[in-house]
Formats: sequence, structure tokens, C-alpha cells
Amino acid sequence: MESIYLAIMVGTALIIAAAFSSLIAFRFGAPLLLLFLGIGLVAGVDGMGLDFDNAGVAYFVGSLALAVILFDSGFGTSLASFRQSALPSLVLATVGVAITASIFGVGAYYVTPLSWLESFLLGATIASTDAAAVFFLLRAGNLNLRDRVRSTLEVESGSNDPIAIFLTITLVSVIATGSQPQAEVLVTDILIGFAVQMGLGLAAGVTGGFLIARLVERLQLDVGLLPIFVITLALLLFGIAGAIGGSGFLAVYVAGLIAGNSGVRSAARLKRFQDGISWLAQIIMFLVLGLFATPSQFPSVAIPAVALGLFLIFVARPVGVWLCLAPFRFTRAETAFVAWVGLRGAVSILLALTPILGRLENGQVIFNTAFIIVLVSLVVQGWTIGPLARRLGLVVPPRVGPLDKVELELPGAAHHELLAYRVAAGSPVANGVRIPRWARPSLVVREGRSLTYQYAGRLMADDHVYIFVPDRYPPLLDRLFASRADLDEDDADFFGEFAIDGSRPAADLDSAYGLILKEEEAAMSIADLVVARLGGRAEYADRLTIGPIELIVRDVDEHGAIRDLGLSVEPHYVAPKVPVFLSPGEMWDQTVSAWRGWREAGRQRRLREREATEARQREAGEGPNVVLPRDG
Repeated sequence: MESIYLAIMVGTALIIAAAFSSLIAFRFGAPLLLLFLGIGLVAGVDGMGLDFDNAGVAYFVGSLALAVILFDSGFGTSLASFRQSALPSLVLATVGVAITASIFGVGAYYVTPLSWLESFLLGATIASTDAAAVFFLLRAGNLNLRDRVRSTLEVESGSNDPIAIFLTITLVSVIATGSQPQAEVLVTDILIGFAVQMGLGLAAGVTGGFLIARLVERLQLDVGLLPIFVITLALLLFGIAGAIGGSGFLAVYVAGLIAGNSGVRSAARLKRFQDGISWLAQIIMFLVLGLFATPSQFPSVAIPAVALGLFLIFVARPVGVWLCLAPFRFTRAETAFVAWVGLRGAVSILLALTPILGRLENGQVIFNTAFIIVLVSLVVQGWTIGPLARRLGLVVPPRVGPLDKVELELPGAAHHELLAYRVAAGSPVANGVRIPRWARPSLVVREGRSLTYQYAGRLMADDHVYIFVPDRYPPLLDRLFASRADLDEDDADFFGEFAIDGSRPAADLDSAYGLILKEEEAAMSIADLVVARLGGRAEYADRLTIGPIELIVRDVDEHGAIRDLGLSVEPHYVAPKVPVFLSPGEMWDQTVSAWRGWREAGRQRRLREREATEARQREAGEGPNVVLPRDG
């Protein structure tokens, strides 16, 4: 009995320590996963002496925790973000994972004593990025990134785990059987198995997502029981999808995406609960994996593991990202940043347990190597995301300032929300802008007194306003109640010297600045011209240089239409210089350019040598170009 109490005390103490470590992470921008793993390592067998070596329990706990995290990731991903980056993100999550695993596997074969299949297995374990680490670092660094870059990273990190899991489990089963299949047969089996697992997982996720949303709407459960009911259904779906041969991880992510965007009742309550349970799942998973590791075994694989970690960061991931994003409209700076934010985390360590569970000969070597690679990724990439984003010019000024809002829920108010706003000084409503008629302000609390909106008069700073509104309108109200965004000197110049009306004809700009537009472009509006030149879609903070001027997108609406444009007559924006190691495309261009220069230099040298030879021959009267005297 005392041992039970001791285990509870130690476990809760570790969780509390991990929770408090988040304060350090938010303060210094440190990778939170690194702190969690560090606490587990300190408490483990080589630290405080807690001996935990049950790989099966660690994998079971980690799998359940990962299912909870993926469901929460899907539930919190808006369809707008998913649509904006769905294609490039899914290419990264599938083809990108396979390319990264393959390139890394080749490197691992020549650095480690592992066989070809074991090397590719190691590549599969570390091929996916960690959603928890990516989400946390983007939030903790307070980075206001371009929308498409942020959504691409979030969707990719939330959806690439199933592919890595499938590749890892398939290679473990192949190696465990001891057979040496032909490459063509192995690739065919992997492709067929992948199609079956992903197809069944996708079908289960779509069906489960709609069922969860339907049950939440139909069943009148107690509000305290509803979040538990939803997360339990998600875990049930995870088990069913796996039992029928599908990917349970893909199923729960898709189910969360569908349920979270279906307008279910009590969505705010569900999100708050899932945020908490997701944090708990992350802490438990990271602590368990840290406890399982044995640092005293690391020195034997440390040097090749660190080398492979750097190879992953500077070669395998950038090449995979560059190949996957080449068909899409990503700048070199955006591609470089996506390549750098490829943090490895708990999923890689969890997958590295499968060779041990499969009783592979080098299972422990693979686990220790993967663990060190994760540490290298977190140390090298985790602290540099913010500085690199600023260097690449991907941090844009905030669209709105701080906002103080609370979402309240009312029984029977389906698809409506009761929002409580505090009027911020300098916000539009504090400056006299009226609340639209489609909103229904019901109450104003001013200095402790309750007033109806009709008799409250003009809203004042620090008033609390309660508004009953349909759930599709809150983003519009947020702009009215947000304070002005604080801009530094660079931000003040970011959007140009003055604003212009995007609805005016582009011919006006042509005549004023001599842009020499095509006839069909001159007939467009300025906003349509910007959209056309940007490839069919404009995004907040996009820039377009035309002749002597630069047009900057200051704001877009929820449909992507341009609301406001800025103009700079002296463009000072300089495209950031992308580090060569993060841009294989630039490296390739430089290589090709150098080769062409070398070839041209060789051609010029040969030409000069031939001309010198011919000149000597003419002087000696031997050359073919000597003019002989005529007869007679």
C-alpha cells in the first residue's frame, strides 16, 4: 500500500515540476519538450534512480497521449487555415516524410553500423515533425508570422505522424521476419499497405467526426460530462480504426478537424478542456519517454547520432521541403523557414520504441540514436526559430492590438455566442464607432453598475459589454474592440507612406507613375491587378513591386479580398538573404552557375590558346592561315 502512495507522490511531483518548467520556457523561449525530457532523464535510472524499463507500457501510454494530442490539434485547426495550406501541407506530410526518411537513411547507413533496412527504419522514426513542439514555439516566441507559413507548419506537423508511424511499423515487421525482400516487392507492399491504412483511417475519421458532432448535438449530457464524452469517443475511434487495419492516428486527427469545424454546441468549453487534457498528455508522454531512456548508454552512439542530427537539420529536411514546395507559390525565405521549423520530438522517440518491442538486434541502438537526434534538433532549432523568422522577414506587424474577450455559453443557444468584451482605450468603439445592428448588445457594466445598452450612451474605456451574436461574426467584432496595434519604427514604414483605394482603375497608377501596364492589366482595378500579379491570391502583408512603386496589402477580409492597400514611392524593402544550407534550390542554382562559369572560362582559355597557336604558326609560315604568294 505504501508503494502505491509513493508512486502517486513521485508521479504527481514530476507532473508539477513539468508544469512549473513551462514558466521557464515561456520566459526564455526554450523548447518545452526539452525541459520535459530533461526532467524525465534527471528522475530516471541514471539520475534520481527511478528504474523504468517497460517499453510496452511506455509505447501504450505514448500512443494514447499522442491520440489525444492529435485530436486536439485537429479540433483547434480552422477550416480556413486548412484550406489555405492543405495541398502543400499534405504533400509535406506524405511525400516530404518519405523523402526525408530516404535521404536520412542513406546517410545513416554510411555513419552507423546499421544495415540498409535498419538505416531506413531509423530515418522513418525521425521523419515526422512534432506538433506540440511546433505549436508551443510559435506561441512562446510571440511570432506574428505570415498566415500561409503558419498554417502550413501547423497542418503539416499535425498530419505527418500517421505516415511516419506506418513506415516505421512496416519496416520493423519486415526486419523482424528476417526476410530480405526485393526492393520492387518491398516498395509495392509499402504502397499497398499505405493506401489501405490511410484509406481506412480517413474513412473512419470522417465517419467518426460527423458522429461525434451529431451525438454532441443530440444528447443532452451534463456540461461537465460532455468534454469527457467527446475525448472518450475520440479514443474509441482510435481503437476501432486500428482494429480494422486503418491508421488510428489519422482517424482521430480527421475526426477532430471535422468535429471542431462543425459548429457543435459548447465548442468553447470543449476547447478549454481539450487544451488542458492535451497539456497533461504531453507532459505524461514526455516524462515517460525521458524516464525510459538510459543516458549512460548514449556515449557509445553520441558522435554518429550528433552527426546524423546535423545531417537531418541541414540536408535531409531542407532537400525534402524544397522538392515538395517547389510546385507551390512559396518564396525562398518561406521555404527556408518551413525547412528549419522541422523540430523532432516525442513522436520520434515513441516510434524508436518499436524496434525494441519488435526485439530487433539493434533496437536499443536505434532508440538511443533517435533520442540524441531529437535532443540535437531541439537544441539547435528550438532556440533559433524567432531570430531566423525575423532575419527572413516573415514576421509581420500585428493586424490588431490586445483584445480582452470572454466567450460565454447559454443553454439552447445553438450557433450563437454570448461574448463579454472589455472596451480597450484607443479601440474603434472607444473612439465612437457604433456596434453593427446585426450584433445584439444586451448589457453594459460600467464602474460596477449594470446598464442597458440603449441607455448607456457612448461606450467608454474599461466598460464591459455583453453581446449575443451568431457564431460566424465574432472576428468582425474583435476588430472593433481591439486596441490599436503597437508598431515599432520598422513596422510604421512596412505598409508604405500612404493608403490607396484598391477599387480605382490600375490605369490611374499607370498614368501617374509610368508603370507601362499591359492593356488588360490597365483595365483592372488596382486590387485585382495586385491579386493577378501575386498568382491569384493576396495575403496580409504581401508586397508587389511594379516599376518605381511598391504596393503592400494592408488588410484582407475573411474571403481573401483586399480591404486596404498601401503604396511606397521609394521601395526600401530588401529581400532577405536566405542561408544557403536552407535553400537547396539556391545551392543548386549557385552550383549550376559556378559550373557554367567554369565551362565558359575553359572555353575562353581554349580559344586563347588556339589563337596563340595560330599566331605562332603564321609567324613561322606553317599555319593553315598563311597566305601564299601567287604564281608568276
